Amino acid sequence: MSELNKKNVKRPNMGVEIAGIKLRNPVMPASGTFGYGEEYAPFLDMEKIGAIVTKGLSLKPKAGNPTPRIAETVSGMLNAIGLQNVGIDAFIKHKMPYLRTVNTPVIANFFGNTLEEYGEVAKRLNDIPEIAAAELNISCPNVKQGGIVFGTDPQAASEVVTLVRKNLQKPLIVKLTPNVTDITVVARAVEEAGADAISCINTITGMAVDVHTRKPRIANTTGGLSGPAIRPVAVRMVHQVVQAVSVPVIGIGGISRPMDALEFLIVGATAVQVGTANFVDPTAMLTIIDGIEEFCIDEGIDDIHQLIGSLKL
Repeated sequence: MSELNKKNVKRPNMGVEIAGIKLRNPVMPASGTFGYGEEYAPFLDMEKIGAIVTKGLSLKPKAGNPTPRIAETVSGMLNAIGLQNVGIDAFIKHKMPYLRTVNTPVIANFFGNTLEEYGEVAKRLNDIPEIAAAELNISCPNVKQGGIVFGTDPQAASEVVTLVRKNLQKPLIVKLTPNVTDITVVARAVEEAGADAISCINTITGMAVDVHTRKPRIANTTGGLSGPAIRPVAVRMVHQVVQAVSVPVIGIGGISRPMDALEFLIVGATAVQVGTANFVDPTAMLTIIDGIEEFCIDEGIDDIHQLIGSLKL
């Protein structure tokens, strides 16, 4: 729709609310695909997206995994970055000054390898007024419990959310791994432990092999599969989680077009996160936001909430 035509039609209300945070629209980046925000500033207006979601933060800086750590696959990509990040102290000192200048809610993603690390990072984030909410990544191994991933065990997930909840007064979003038998069991566990919202899904564990060298295509052997290839799995899991919990759900997984985002909204996601598409097109989120708005206008929808959860079974 041209800018001229847009002026002549009633614009739909695109605003949504997640755990008390008001977003101008339901589209935001997925953690790990958008740096700390400033990296994308030359390419898009930060005040046109719903929120900024930072790269995952840990207590201490992390160098990440050895290279190669990204491999393109059919309709997606594998990555094993290893959660490389500057650490919470450097984030506060060097990344927050820019984020304070943007009139868009900032959601800080964070993680730890022990309960104590999770708790300490939560405390640090709680002391930053400009952070609107924290997104807890529980797709990490608990080094004190034999490497079991926090998010694959309902009890471990509940324990980490309970501890973080004690240290964080800000809204808490818990990001779930899809690498489980039944994602709804973990979703209910984190809701009961104090999650204000749930985001899902994180990447699906995958592997690719170079047939000529007979070696894995990434140094870590396995990695997280993302991109359009995982979208049907993500839509199914988001639908299941929406039915299982009462808190808002943020849908993630292979969103690269407006129609992809609409699928998640229709099955009940209150908002969506765009990940791999940002690497292909830094302005992908703006295209998706415009496309959702155009769809609403074409369908005679004057409020995005008429679309959210409108699935017909």
